[in-house]
Amino acid sequence: MIPNPQIDPILIRLGPLAIRWYGLMYVLGLIGAFFIIKTRAAREHITISLDDLHDLILYAAIGVILGGRLGYTLFYNLPYYVENPSKLLAVWEGGMSFHGGLIGVIIAVGVFCYRKGYRFYTIADLATPAVPIGLGLGRLGNFINGELFGRPTDVPWCMVFDATGGGPLCRHPSQLYEVLLEGVLLFTVVWLMGRRRRPPGTLFWTFITGYAACRIFVEFFREPDAHLGLLAGIVSMGQLLSVPMLVLGLCMLWVVQRQRGLSPHHPSS
Repeated sequence: MIPNPQIDPILIRLGPLAIRWYGLMYVLGLIGAFFIIKTRAAREHITISLDDLHDLILYAAIGVILGGRLGYTLFYNLPYYVENPSKLLAVWEGGMSFHGGLIGVIIAVGVFCYRKGYRFYTIADLATPAVPIGLGLGRLGNFINGELFGRPTDVPWCMVFDATGGGPLCRHPSQLYEVLLEGVLLFTVVWLMGRRRRPPGTLFWTFITGYAACRIFVEFFREPDAHLGLLAGIVSMGQLLSVPMLVLGLCMLWVVQRQRGLSPHHPSS
C-alpha cells in the first residue's frame, strides 16, 4: 500500500474566497492550449490572429464547462437534477462529464469556425495536442479531490480513500492511471503524429479513438458511480459512452486517410 497524500483540495483561502486545485487545473489547461495552438500555428504557417486565438480559448472554455455539466446531468444523474433544478449550475459541488465536455467543445469550436471563416479540421488539428494536457491536469485534480477512485485491490501501489468515501479498503489510484493514459500517452501519440503533415482531421480523430480506448480500459479499474453501478452488471456508464466514440473514431480515421492527397491547411475556406 502507498500512503494517500490527502492533499487539501483548497489551494489558497482568502477570507470567504477559496481557490481550489481543481479549478486551477482548468485554468492551466486553457493557458497550455493557448500556447500550444499559437506555437503549432506558427510552425504550420497557419494564420490565426491573436484576437481570434483569444476568442477560440473563450469558446472552448464555455463549451467544456456547459457541455461537461449538462453531460453529467443527462448521462449520470438526471433524476436528481430533475428533483433539484437549483443544483444544476452548482459546479463547485462537483459533477462534470468528459463526454459532455467534449461534445460542448466540438460544438463551440464549430461555431467559432463558422463565425470566423476557419475550416473545422484546421482548428481541431491545431488544438488537439492541447486536449490531453487539460485531461491529465483534470485527472490530477480528481486525485487531489480524492474523487473517482478505483476499485478495491491488493496491488502494491493501492491507496486508501477513506476521507472521501472510499472506506478503509485499499483501491486502485485510477485517477493516476488516467493521468498517464489519457494525459501523457495520448499527448505523446498525438504530438508525434503532428510532426508530419497528414490529411486534415487525422489528429482530431486519433485523439477521439485513443481517448475512447484508454477510457474503456481504465474503467475496468475505476469504481462505478455509486448511484449507477455497472449497467446490466457488465459495463460502466463511461464504457457505454466510449464504445460508440471508439467505433466512430476508427471509421472517421479510415475516411480521412482515404483522402486523395493532402489538402492545404489554409485558415479560411
